[in-house]
Amino acid sequence: MNTTATTSISRPHGETVMRILGAVALVHLLNDLTQAMLPSIYPMLKAEFGLSFTQVGLITLTFQCTASLLQPWIGLYTDRRPMPFLLPMGMVATLIGVLMMSFASSFHALLLSSALIGVGSSTFHPEASRVARAASGGRFGFAQSLFQVGGNAGSALGPVLAAAVIIGRGQANIAWFGLLVAAAIAVLVYVSRWHSHHLAQPRKAAAVAVSPLPKAKVYGALTVLALLVFSKYVYMSSLTSYYTFYLIDKFGVSVSSAQMYLFLFLAAVAAGTFMGGPIGDKIGRKRVIWMSILGAAPFTLALPYVNLFWTATLTVIIGFVISSAFSAIVVFAQELMPGKVGMIAGIFFGLMFGVSGIGAAAMGHLADVNGIAYVYQLCSYLPLLGILTVLLPHIER
Repeated sequence: MNTTATTSISRPHGETVMRILGAVALVHLLNDLTQAMLPSIYPMLKAEFGLSFTQVGLITLTFQCTASLLQPWIGLYTDRRPMPFLLPMGMVATLIGVLMMSFASSFHALLLSSALIGVGSSTFHPEASRVARAASGGRFGFAQSLFQVGGNAGSALGPVLAAAVIIGRGQANIAWFGLLVAAAIAVLVYVSRWHSHHLAQPRKAAAVAVSPLPKAKVYGALTVLALLVFSKYVYMSSLTSYYTFYLIDKFGVSVSSAQMYLFLFLAAVAAGTFMGGPIGDKIGRKRVIWMSILGAAPFTLALPYVNLFWTATLTVIIGFVISSAFSAIVVFAQELMPGKVGMIAGIFFGLMFGVSGIGAAAMGHLADVNGIAYVYQLCSYLPLLGILTVLLPHIER
């Protein structure tokens, strides 16, 4: 049942600054492309350094910790003390990490370089999300979706570019990704100058809304949103991490064919991410969350029991439907806590990274013990947690 009376959050409208939204989406693409490069080169690093699977897992853990745990604290600090030029400064850490990884000669150097890449990511996401909201002109869902779809595109392109530039050519070629990071730094300097000017402009007192919800209900709603992120990203991780293994094991497809099916899924994710925000601006974010997570359940429940054609078809539908929720969730949470834009973005982007990493590790263990098909049978029930959306308060009119 609904837990609160209907309230209204006012939305200041102004000019949507598309050049800034495009800039942060482009840098999100470059940032997430660089992140996606890291797992793509694990087989090469494992062979060159003689790493065990445990050591490969430690590289992932190090990156995920710095990329997720720091984000809420950075967002909270900059909510109180805005630092527009923190964006390019954080990306410098990514650049150092990429260059260090290209010349690393020990496992500990690999750990340090992956940690620096994670630090750059943890700085970028909450601050860039804040800039996207500032440039939205009141179209908060559209701005968040455009920003997020850049990251999805980067995640899809990362493995492709890593295969073309690094795999088979040696560790030193990782340094070529430093050129992309350097380009991102240049774009972020431009974005930071705009944001600094934006912060210096006089503010209208009536433009800032304060939620009338009691703190207990706000925290309860944030807990529900966190559970929804958990259900969404654990399921998503089952596809991004193990879909190719599932197709090869169950249907005997080739590695190249499995990669193509994965690309179709990731393309659907990008399309769904972009559509979710504008639709939420028009019909309400709570409705989008309903349709996105719970709406994916019939398809996820059917997936483990169909043939190859319907497996490919259902994963495209699932990718499109379930990916539309994240922008709506972030904006909904930001409206629950006005004035905490950076902290909220940091919490939910950090939660996304953390849940995905932990979920992938847990599903890997389940696959070792029970088989890869069991993972999809078990995970198919996760979108049913979308029923928790009924507990979210009405804050939109």
